[in-house]
Amino acid sequence: MNHFVPEVVARSSAFRHSRLAIALSLVTISSITGCSAIKVKLGMRIALAKTPVVSIAASLPNNPGIAPGEKSPLVVEVTDATGKVLITEGKGKGKVQWKDLVVTPTVVSVNKKGVLSLPRDPRVSDGKTGHIIITVPSHPGIQTSLDIPLRYNYPFKANFSGSPGFNGTNGTDGIDGTSGTPGSLDPNNPSPGGDGSNGSNGSDGSNGGDGGDGPPVQVRATLRPGPQPLLQIGVSTKGGKERYFLVDPQGGSLTVSSDGGSAGSGGKGGRGGRGGSGGIGTPNGSSGSDGMSGQDGHDGSAGRGGSITVIYDPQVQPFLATIHTSNSGGPAPVFQQQPVAPLW
Repeated sequence: MNHFVPEVVARSSAFRHSRLAIALSLVTISSITGCSAIKVKLGMRIALAKTPVVSIAASLPNNPGIAPGEKSPLVVEVTDATGKVLITEGKGKGKVQWKDLVVTPTVVSVNKKGVLSLPRDPRVSDGKTGHIIITVPSHPGIQTSLDIPLRYNYPFKANFSGSPGFNGTNGTDGIDGTSGTPGSLDPNNPSPGGDGSNGSNGSDGSNGGDGGDGPPVQVRATLRPGPQPLLQIGVSTKGGKERYFLVDPQGGSLTVSSDGGSAGSGGKGGRGGRGGSGGIGTPNGSSGSDGMSGQDGHDGSAGRGGSITVIYDPQVQPFLATIHTSNSGGPAPVFQQQPVAPLW
């Protein structure tokens, strides 16, 4: 009977390897296709339709609010009948799938991965409060809601910098020379080996392009007074559409940039081809010379910063440090105080 043991062990080992291969294949398919059914089968996700849900709660883990143009992930906690708390995928790194929940937003928007966003233009949301209602379609009556505070103590940016220069193309490598033909080493019938041919030269890399200049930028700022004063700011370029910002001077800021674009890098010169080796003979042939490498292209020049003019209402004077400017290589920013009416 003992002579059957190796065969049984071999079959058992093959069976285990087969199961492992299938499991690994399922994991690979899951990672590639993102198939939720496979993830549930493997225990990576759960199906709320098969879970006895008794309550849910939502929170914003990153901060207590959201600023115009900003995104903020949402986390939902689901409590089942045993008291176990299950958390959503994504930021929560849990097993609850967002597709099993319905999020109905007001003022804010939400994507399929539970990430909230607020329109960049503050005029859309000014004076409002974001709100969401979360329901579980598979469990009618289970829902929660959450107010989404809108905040303006945020480091806003208005970037109008010039475009970067294009990088130069690399030169092509030279072609290696061919080896010389072999001669004869027979002492009774000697013949020389042939000379190797020279390698060709590599071509030069092309020059990088110049960065674009920053455009002239105008900033208008006025104060909206109240228990929490806010700055209304409009930023525009000549012939461009004005962008608006609402900034809380207590912790918030706006950086306006009109820097020159970065210079493009010159292309690398191509490598010279190697000379072919001389053929073996009596005597040996001479090896060819290596080709010369091409020269690197020159870097382009960085663009110049554009002019920045800040026109601010007298009430903005105490909060002027809230507005930052950046226009490296350009003229010094100009600040002009004059009455500025409300921008909206």
